[in-house]
Amino acid sequence: MSKPSDELVLLPVGGAGEIGMNIYLYGTGPQTNRQWLMVDVGVTFPGPAEPGVELVLPDVSFIREEQNNLAGIVLTHAHEDHLGALTELWPSLRAPVFATPFTAALLRGKIASYGSREEFEVTEMPLGSRFDVGPFNVEYVGMTHSIPEPNALVIRTPEGVVFHSGDWKLDPEPVVGAPVDEERLQQIGEEGVDVLVCDSTNVFKEGHSVSEGEVARSLAQIIMEADKRVVVTAFSSNVARIKAVGEAARAAGRYVVVAGQSLWRVITAAQESGYLPDDLGFMDQEHYSHLHRDQTVLLCTGSQGESRAALARIARGEHRQISLAAGDVVIFSSFTIPGNERSVGALLNNLADIGVEVVTIANKLVHASGHPQRDELRQLYKWLTPRALVPMYGEYRHMREHCRFARENGIKKTQILTNGEIMRLLPLEHADGALQKIDDAPSGRWYLDGNIVSINHEQPMRERRKLAYVGLVVVTVILSDEDKEIIDVLTETQGIPGEISEHYSLEEIVERAVEGTVASLPRKKRSNQDKSGEAVRRAVRAEINRLWGKKPVCIVHYICI
Repeated sequence: MSKPSDELVLLPVGGAGEIGMNIYLYGTGPQTNRQWLMVDVGVTFPGPAEPGVELVLPDVSFIREEQNNLAGIVLTHAHEDHLGALTELWPSLRAPVFATPFTAALLRGKIASYGSREEFEVTEMPLGSRFDVGPFNVEYVGMTHSIPEPNALVIRTPEGVVFHSGDWKLDPEPVVGAPVDEERLQQIGEEGVDVLVCDSTNVFKEGHSVSEGEVARSLAQIIMEADKRVVVTAFSSNVARIKAVGEAARAAGRYVVVAGQSLWRVITAAQESGYLPDDLGFMDQEHYSHLHRDQTVLLCTGSQGESRAALARIARGEHRQISLAAGDVVIFSSFTIPGNERSVGALLNNLADIGVEVVTIANKLVHASGHPQRDELRQLYKWLTPRALVPMYGEYRHMREHCRFARENGIKKTQILTNGEIMRLLPLEHADGALQKIDDAPSGRWYLDGNIVSINHEQPMRERRKLAYVGLVVVTVILSDEDKEIIDVLTETQGIPGEISEHYSLEEIVERAVEGTVASLPRKKRSNQDKSGEAVRRAVRAEINRLWGKKPVCIVHYICI
């Protein structure tokens, strides 16, 4: 039974107001002694503003301080934006991890391939299971999405019931796995759902999302009609797409060659979990050169133009075992993630230079979103009849529209919540109000930078961005300790054009600036390395800026010998 002081709160650490890096904390009990349940631990990928970074991780400093009160971590599904940070962050969390079989298999494969900062166990839960995690009773509810075993969670607490949707859609032909269990969702609705925490990704789109079955039939037709090689690139985790390509190739009398470690990891997990039959006969890339062009379907990574992925290397002619020729067909069975337009454009141009035919969602039905459109949202509302809604999984504009749309469809209580805000969800009849923001917690970004998880990374990021834009000049000034006259000036530069002056080289420009600055200093003060070095630094930057229009990063070594 809930006590008067008890309440259920929600704290999104990532994924609220952004796409990706999903991590949600549900807390139950009195404010001074809450127990916490973590739902998902996702990553996002670095953009141009984060040079040199491998992955962007959520800031879990809040729950690290509350580690003894973290009852467990429940994973909804196996996409990287929902579990990709777990191997890096588990040492900061140290809580039991729960997942359904395919998610657990893929996570184990990820640990085996890339390692983990510290070994941890994953408790594998059956589909549709119901189990306790501390004071939380959690039920896995199977949905459909672009990966096997996407789950919504029914989170039952003494304060009330939350339905956490996870990523989902209503797909009558998911190709792998079962369609959504309409009867179970209706039963949950009849039992009573207080708050629906729901995917907002496609809230602006009318109608119903495309089924994986429709995409499979379209791919089969394209592969059957092709007379040369066919290449399909898709998100590695989309097992339905992998199965559709395998079955289409078999029907056309072709062999499927797989290029890309992440694809093999997903195929292995899917075969272990029963989602891919062994008789589809996927072949390693070493067999590619032995197959005729009309016998081959190449399934490869690189749909987002990643420079090190298989397709980019093939398009640049840099792959050791695979090449393409004019007349081959390359199918992008994916959409371009915002921010990747430039890299995908470069890839398309390289493919065009070879003379291949490129097929995208712009001209053929070769991809389907994994998220619900408006008709699907209406249907879920109808089944669950929630008393309130909190939108998640979207940018602010998505969440705002989702609130408006939910109110239009009969859900009167709605509220937007963004990363770092703590909201009281339940009980809805709380004296101080429900869906009320009651506190703030630290939130932000940590970074996987090389082999380390970097927590205080803003200063290095600023420095890297600056280096990328304005380059670097290193000046070594050597003075005579006896008479404080310049013996030598050494200059090294990176990223600065050498032709910023018609009359002088860059080294001469720097030397003139140094000589003028040192000459202007009283002889007694020239041995003060800090002040004299700073004067030289300012003078060099100012002179280069006068000629070039940019102030480089300048490092001065000021030495008296």
